[in-house]
Amino acid sequence: MCGISGFISKRRITLEDLTAMNDTMYHRGPNDSGVEIYDGAGGYAVGFAQRRLSIMDLSPLGHQPMHAADKRVSVVFNGEIYNFQELKKEFSGYPFCSQCDTEVILAAYEKWGIDCVSRFNGMFAIALYDRDAQEVYLVRDRIGKKPLYYWEDGENLVFASELKPILACPGFDRKLNPDILPVFLYQQYIPEPDTIFEQVKKLCPGTILRFRLQPDNGQKRRECFSYWSIKESYQKGIADPVTDFSQAKAELKAILQKSVKSRMEADVPLGTFLSGGYDSSLMTAMAQEASEAPVKTFSIGFEEKQYDESGYASAVAKHLGTQHTEEIIREKQMLELVESIPQYFDEPMADSSEIPTMLVSALARKQVTVALSGDGGDEFFCGYQMYQKLGQAQKLDAAGALIYGISQLPGLKQANLLGRLPFSVRTIAQNRDKRYKTQLCSDKYLACVKSLTGTDQVRFDRELDYHVKNWQIRRMLLDMDTYLPGDILCKVDRASMKYSLEARCPILDQRVMEYSFRLPHSFKDHNGCQKYILKEIAYDYIPRELLDRKKTGFSVPLDKWLRGPLKNKLTDYASPAFLKQQGLFDADAASKLIADWLGAGDGGAYTGSNYSRIIWAFFIFQQWAERYLQA
Repeated sequence: MCGISGFISKRRITLEDLTAMNDTMYHRGPNDSGVEIYDGAGGYAVGFAQRRLSIMDLSPLGHQPMHAADKRVSVVFNGEIYNFQELKKEFSGYPFCSQCDTEVILAAYEKWGIDCVSRFNGMFAIALYDRDAQEVYLVRDRIGKKPLYYWEDGENLVFASELKPILACPGFDRKLNPDILPVFLYQQYIPEPDTIFEQVKKLCPGTILRFRLQPDNGQKRRECFSYWSIKESYQKGIADPVTDFSQAKAELKAILQKSVKSRMEADVPLGTFLSGGYDSSLMTAMAQEASEAPVKTFSIGFEEKQYDESGYASAVAKHLGTQHTEEIIREKQMLELVESIPQYFDEPMADSSEIPTMLVSALARKQVTVALSGDGGDEFFCGYQMYQKLGQAQKLDAAGALIYGISQLPGLKQANLLGRLPFSVRTIAQNRDKRYKTQLCSDKYLACVKSLTGTDQVRFDRELDYHVKNWQIRRMLLDMDTYLPGDILCKVDRASMKYSLEARCPILDQRVMEYSFRLPHSFKDHNGCQKYILKEIAYDYIPRELLDRKKTGFSVPLDKWLRGPLKNKLTDYASPAFLKQQGLFDADAASKLIADWLGAGDGGAYTGSNYSRIIWAFFIFQQWAERYLQA
């Protein structure tokens, strides 16, 4: 795990400039750094830089930028190639100097060209310079585990693992992307390919960017193309189904075992995050199965007993025989982290679970450098409660259409029949737009965002692209393309790298993801039992009574914080004078919303009037803007 940055530019960017850019990511790689600039064709210079967190081959031989034996190709790389030892057998004539996976990338490119990335099983962001072809490639892994940003400045391009190096690049204009603000307020994160800045993009998962320093006639200087996608992989999977449950369970279990084992390869101490839920417990059980010594496991608990699940994690750890460490977190510790969010999440991120994720990462880093997590289980195996609600909503859709039609009749519309219906009925009745069928929401939240920003176009319009009738499956695919890389994986990457900790996700192995698409949906949601096949595998390791319970999860008390210790700061951000000077939100609407909410708080379950999430996103944005726009 590392941080990479660099440029392809005709503008003068010095070695000192690139070093300063690279060092903004010291936390991503405290063990080593490398900065180099090369002369390219067409008046270009190519700069490559890396901050290294040593995981494989801790010797200086793993230093980056790394060069091929014939010096034709150079690379900087963030992540892990888990099948690099298998790939290495393909290059019997290559003069390897190290035992790290970076060198295998160079050998693979020399043999197969850029198509080599289709053979990599791992998490990665790669920048590669081919001197013969005078081309630079940027590559991001299939599901977006590793981040990669780029800024196009005319005919120049600057890239980095985070925004901070780009912000530090001479000549960068911190011009905000105003169109993304309403999306952020509603979604709580900024989805690919957009960023908070108008001129910066995220490279999408499963995508290659090619930059030609000297394009021939008719060739584009920069182009992006996909080498893997959720949609195509899903279509291939359903064309080759596994219909026998016993076979599916055995094969999926074997694939997961291989995935976990490959992620335990490291030359540094390794452990697992253990919440006591199905996914983390299963990953821990398989890690312990593959280990000769007790695996180190980590969990956090909370003083608020209704949220504290540390006892379940301890029970699972005891059953599996792991070396378990837990810490009970005080509310003060969580509040202290709020101020640091913009420093490490260098574009606005309002998923409040980033705070406990940072805390468990800090705990783990005291003993290990690598931690396995259970991320991806909910999206690929139908785990979220939202999916269950969507199954019910689809069954009621016809009735909802009838209710909506009746409510629009003369007289009934004027009498606001729809507004008098219970929240859940009204939500289903109003869900008439085919583009957003699986993105159920309260009309009040859309109206709230529109009052602040002038638009309510905040949902994803790609649902119909999947050509899937089942709403649960359609939403799962949508989440894999949006929420998983944009929120979950971004959160885990930034929270863990804050402490120079590498997080690995076995469920997001290419083989697991692709196999999941071959499974009938009933193997995932079996008569209302979600993640059914994963649970059945977990029971092979852990007694049902330790796992079968309603998962509480931990929610940061946003209402309490924003109306308590963060109130003064929120009030300052909501000042009409400040907002009018800032010019990003409707000052009167924002001030009124926050003043009313501070007086009344959230409306409660099934009211459609819980505005704390939107106000938290507003608060997080303003805290971010204070650091990056006023700097």
